[in-house]
Amino acid sequence: MKKILLTNDDGVRAPGILAMAQALRKADFDVTILGPDTNWSASGHKKTMNKPLRISKVQLADGSWAFATDGAPSDCVALGLMGALDMEFDFIVSGINNNANIGSDVSYSGTIAAVLEAGIMGKPGFAVSVDAPEYNDGNLDYLSTASKAMEIIIKLLEMPMEDQDMNVWNINLPYFPDGSYKGVQFTRLGKRYYHDFLLRREDPFGRPYFWIGGEQPTGLMEDHTDYGALKTGFVSVTPLHIDSTNYAVLEKLEKNLD
Repeated sequence: MKKILLTNDDGVRAPGILAMAQALRKADFDVTILGPDTNWSASGHKKTMNKPLRISKVQLADGSWAFATDGAPSDCVALGLMGALDMEFDFIVSGINNNANIGSDVSYSGTIAAVLEAGIMGKPGFAVSVDAPEYNDGNLDYLSTASKAMEIIIKLLEMPMEDQDMNVWNINLPYFPDGSYKGVQFTRLGKRYYHDFLLRREDPFGRPYFWIGGEQPTGLMEDHTDYGALKTGFVSVTPLHIDSTNYAVLEKLEKNLD
């Protein structure tokens, strides 16, 4: 039986992680949850080096048990794979995140940071996100999302992969509670547009503080991209790579030096 370390960035008690655990267990995977004890959305790839990390046991809404830590999502993976739970794991799943993680979202996402940490440590990682309405409260119907994501993860695990870096996957699903997906597309990262603004306010003592907000992100409609797939009703599956080198620029620089 394959052993899975399941984490997220919405917090260990978020309904999405429980739905993912239930779907994976129905498929006879041995699932251990180690999630952050608070919400780490948009936290990026953080590794805690300047303070101790603690792990506690918590009970979830269905009565099952999970582990929580005061670290970030990437800390959860590092702790799990380095032996903090006295277990070994075959691969990592992160999610279900209650908003899409597409395009340049991957730079901010704690959900993605967890699977990138898995890749760095030589384990396959699968990030799962659902393109639900922005600023939802997380109380979504995750049943079809979890079931479809589980099917995709099983198929990806069956694919032979020589390059360990290419075992890091970003799975995004449209929010279709009835499961009416048009299909699955393998995609590249698309173009994400943010509409952020800065609010300046004052506290009761007249001291300024700032709040970053904004409208829901949009994206560029292009074929073969994660954004394009989601907005046309398809599940998007994007292979991610640890190597961030801009090879096009590097090639130009090398030619100019010749």
